[in-house]
Amino acid sequence: MKPVEGRKRVVIEAVKPNVECGRYPVRRFLGDRVRVSVAMFGDGHDHVGGQLLYRVKGERRWRTVPLEAEGNDIWSASFVVDQIGAWQYAVQGWIDHFDTWKTDLRKRLEAQPDPANPVSTDSEQDIPLALRSGAIILERAAKFAKGKDSIAIREVQLSLEWMAEQKAAVYEYPITPGICELAAKYFDPELATRSADFDLWVDRERARFSSWYELFPRSAAVLEEGEKQRHGTFADVRERLPAIAAMGFDVLYLPPISPIGVAYRKGKNNSVTAEEGDEGSPWAIGSSDGGHKAIHKKLGTMEDFEGLVAAARDRGMEIALDIAFQCSPDHPWVKEHPDWFIIRPDGTIQYAENPPKKYQDIYPLNFESDDWRNLWENLHEVFEHWIRHGVKIFRVDNPHTKALPFWEWVIAEVHTKHPEVIFLAEAFTRPHVMYSLAKAGFTQSYTYFTWRNTKADLQQYFEEVTRPPVSDFFTPNLWPNTPDILHASLQEGGRPAFMQRLILAATLGASYGIYGPAFELGENTPAKKVSEEYLNSEKYEIRQWDLDVPYSIAPLITRVNEIRRENVALQSDLSLEFHPVDNPMVMCYHKRGGDNIILVAINLDPKNEQAGWIDLNLKSLGIAHDETFDVEDLLTGVHYKWHDRSNYVALRPDVMPAHVFRVTHAKSVTGEVTKAEPAVDVSE
Repeated sequence: MKPVEGRKRVVIEAVKPNVECGRYPVRRFLGDRVRVSVAMFGDGHDHVGGQLLYRVKGERRWRTVPLEAEGNDIWSASFVVDQIGAWQYAVQGWIDHFDTWKTDLRKRLEAQPDPANPVSTDSEQDIPLALRSGAIILERAAKFAKGKDSIAIREVQLSLEWMAEQKAAVYEYPITPGICELAAKYFDPELATRSADFDLWVDRERARFSSWYELFPRSAAVLEEGEKQRHGTFADVRERLPAIAAMGFDVLYLPPISPIGVAYRKGKNNSVTAEEGDEGSPWAIGSSDGGHKAIHKKLGTMEDFEGLVAAARDRGMEIALDIAFQCSPDHPWVKEHPDWFIIRPDGTIQYAENPPKKYQDIYPLNFESDDWRNLWENLHEVFEHWIRHGVKIFRVDNPHTKALPFWEWVIAEVHTKHPEVIFLAEAFTRPHVMYSLAKAGFTQSYTYFTWRNTKADLQQYFEEVTRPPVSDFFTPNLWPNTPDILHASLQEGGRPAFMQRLILAATLGASYGIYGPAFELGENTPAKKVSEEYLNSEKYEIRQWDLDVPYSIAPLITRVNEIRRENVALQSDLSLEFHPVDNPMVMCYHKRGGDNIILVAINLDPKNEQAGWIDLNLKSLGIAHDETFDVEDLLTGVHYKWHDRSNYVALRPDVMPAHVFRVTHAKSVTGEVTKAEPAVDVSE
């Protein structure tokens, strides 16, 4: 079958970045420089030209930048994204007849005979002919130009024609860089090959760099003298805001705040029988007081909630709200829309199960319902409702148990009107499912960090998630603990393990979070010997926390968050690089943002001092061989003078399990924090 236009001689292949051949958008952050590369070539010896096209989606005109040759038919160009939301980019290539001609002309001119000692007259006859050929090429280019550009091209065209008539003994090279730029700009679009348009989604800064603190509002009350227990309110959470902000957190994440069901309510420690006064699980959503758009009465009113959102904003923080698309048996949807649930053969609604475990207090939604369109619209309205009340960040509970096409649709619908909204996927599931959720639009994702504890496992995993192709769509958010997960490393490692996991999460990831106050207070007693559930879990009861105990690691958390804010290197994931250490219990890595370099050396053993020699990749640090350079431990303020590749560290986990060094040397600005863009160049 003949092509519509058979004269397009340039082949375009392997446009990068792309996600699943353009099926999903590539993801970047506001201010990033997006580098696009392509394999582009033609037949024969003719030269190839090309350009990168980009625009905010919906703009009528494309912006362009020339592609630059890198060698071996690889070309690249870049652009800066200066607006959040949807963008597009493409590449276009063509046979550059003018560039081919001018190279040929230069060769002819260099081969001209010496007039004082002529050897042949052939070149004198060839050069006028070549000049006329160049004039014809420019005549064609002028047809696509307008205004001053058209006039300038035609002037050079006429100049070449005049030169051809002179029949000079020796010709000078007549082409300037300016005319080369014009000729390259005005090519015949009918003969140009163009790639498909690739989508790009640009998120705001907080999607790239954020520090999360999870808090149960019902446990936020500060008791008066004589009080034994009191259900916390939004007003109590407001009282906690200054302390949380002082620790350096910018996102306060609240578990579901909707009414809690009474039927089959869980008791303390996940007991299937609730006793009088048991509050139940916030994830058993819905009661006679309302469903997903209502507020649990004991927490306060919608006005109180909006006041909390505003108070957080005044302190530079945002409220993130948990969205769990499941229902208690008391949820209004159960009576109003029974067809949104799975009906068992006996006519009852299917509750959640993970045999042999049963969760009778939760009804999962049926995404194969015949009324799925209405279901989708109502779930979409849940997001819109809370957005209207000031929420711009959502942590979505178990999205991997809902239909993937729904997420792709609903996130796109929300982003159409609210591109600033951030979605965090709480999906501890299989890699393909986790990655598919990110491709469908989730801004950030929980990770396997909690279960990566050896040096080999940590390095392998973070080299995977911080490099293409995964980094083109997946943004990790690292949590050392959650209300559901108390890992064995924290159960067994004591206070040093909490310190280790904090420093790892906060320096390996630009976004991280902790479930507090359990984390800063070192809560590490499991419900059973082989269990990741907490004993006396806050999911099922109100807890009272003594935040003033001397063993709290809140001061360390505060300092680590200060270091993150002050050092641009820690505000992005893509510069992460590991360095070999001769001890498997000591890990070393660095991140870089402009001249700002942060180098972390950490002891992974929570019980014993570990030491080792680090073999630094000096080239990636910008340090010359045999150079002496300064490393300042930002956790202690102590400076060390290091020299060349091999340097020694010894770390006691009970004192401080890590060094967080700021590296300064001859090429950097000693003693200053570089305020460069955190992601100057985002490669494919």
